Amino acid sequence: MARICELTGKGRMVGNNVSHANNKTKRTFLPNLQNVTLLSDKLERGVKLRVSTSGLRSVEHNGGLDNWLVKTSDAKLSDRARKLKREIMKKDGAAAA
Repeated sequence: MARICELTGKGRMVGNNVSHANNKTKRTFLPNLQNVTLLSDKLERGVKLRVSTSGLRSVEHNGGLDNWLVKTSDAKLSDRARKLKREIMKKDGAAAA
């Protein structure tokens, strides 16, 4: 399982550990991923996703999962999140008609 946030696309970063003697060794910085169930108002069900904590705060700031997915470009989203976005847009279009 890749360590990538399904909503924001945040993944691992590479850097150096630097000792007091200024020796540099490679290391990785992993995102703080959590398995969460986010509720979708339009789909009327919960959705299980693997999301970074910063991504979770962004979702809450934008007013929920539905608003976040509608505002975010498809390039940043995972395949599952893109599928969810299409479902939400379809429901939203059907409700408007």
